[in-house]
Amino acid sequence: MKFLLRIILLPLVTLLAGSLAQAVTTGDAAAPPPAAQTRVFPTTPHARPDGRKWRLGYYDGGNYSEYPRTLRAVVEGLQKLGWLTLPAIPADLDSHQMWQFIAANAKSSTLQFVDDAWWQAGNFDAAQRPVMRAAIEQRIKDKHDIDLIIAMGTWAGQDMATLGAPVPTIVGSTSDPVGSGIIKSDQDSGMDNLFARVQPDRYQRQVRLFHQIVPFKTLGLVYEDSPEGRTYAAVSAVEQVAKEDNFKIVSCNAPATNIDAAQATLNAVDCYRKLSTQVDAMYITVQRGLTPDAVTQVADILRQAKVPSFAMLGSDQVRAGLLMSLAQASYSYVGLFYAETIARIFNGAKPRQLSQIWVDPAKIAINLATARAIGFDPPVDILLAADEVYQ
Repeated sequence: MKFLLRIILLPLVTLLAGSLAQAVTTGDAAAPPPAAQTRVFPTTPHARPDGRKWRLGYYDGGNYSEYPRTLRAVVEGLQKLGWLTLPAIPADLDSHQMWQFIAANAKSSTLQFVDDAWWQAGNFDAAQRPVMRAAIEQRIKDKHDIDLIIAMGTWAGQDMATLGAPVPTIVGSTSDPVGSGIIKSDQDSGMDNLFARVQPDRYQRQVRLFHQIVPFKTLGLVYEDSPEGRTYAAVSAVEQVAKEDNFKIVSCNAPATNIDAAQATLNAVDCYRKLSTQVDAMYITVQRGLTPDAVTQVADILRQAKVPSFAMLGSDQVRAGLLMSLAQASYSYVGLFYAETIARIFNGAKPRQLSQIWVDPAKIAINLATARAIGFDPPVDILLAADEVYQ
């Protein structure tokens, strides 16, 4: 099947730039809390007022590759700002192993990664969430030895918000912190001690761009049919664009929580295989079962079915064989954003005072081998507009 490109370079650039400007304008439209307008908080290292080190804890919902990857980037950002020195973190560590390595090896006069201040809700076991919330709450109440918690993922962010964020909390690696109820809005977390990075209209921009490049009639969407699963997959954003651009969504339920990781992956891959014969295009969403190895498997399935795909997560999945995405900012930039936020909190800012807005660069990533395999012949216009081209 040959897909014809309906756009030329100028409309493409206009779409990207316009979406970016809209997101930035949205971020500026509502005024932040007053203190954020009148005081600039530095990022320079310094200890607590009593001379002791700031003590960090960590919480996530389960083993997911994005969590240790983001944690690594945050620590590297803190190192770049001068808060610590650390040997190279070994590859292929899960979040617990990485936390233990950092706690044992970080050298700092201002920060301490508390070895036993690490919590996880089983491995995406919903029954463990109340237990972990109680453990975190009790630890903070009894020992008073945690100054900031890094809450990685939607479950961890929701749980810390449920606790009222008793200490400053940085929520990372979430698809939609507003839609999942972690924070009040893009501009205001709603709690003095709560901060979550937000990317206004990120998924709407992705789907609109995909639809302009590949004018599909039906779009496949795989997700766990639960409130959290719909949030991870940005279902409401996709539905919004489907209504505006008049295309149909064909979905498949792939359970991913309260089961082992292998079954979650099997569910996801089976759904993509099923939908590959029913849709014109596929939006590849964030899901626990979609491991890096599974992405390669899904890419093979879609190439054989000649179905074009767009990766929600970014260009790493394009490198793995999916057709295209908006190129994701380097994790080092995301990590530095979180690191600067942590540094400003330790320099006197309340998390709620700091801007949560982060806008991805408007850059296209495309895999030409996949394009050839599915019969998509990208004209020179899209190649000129692409910032990352994989052969």
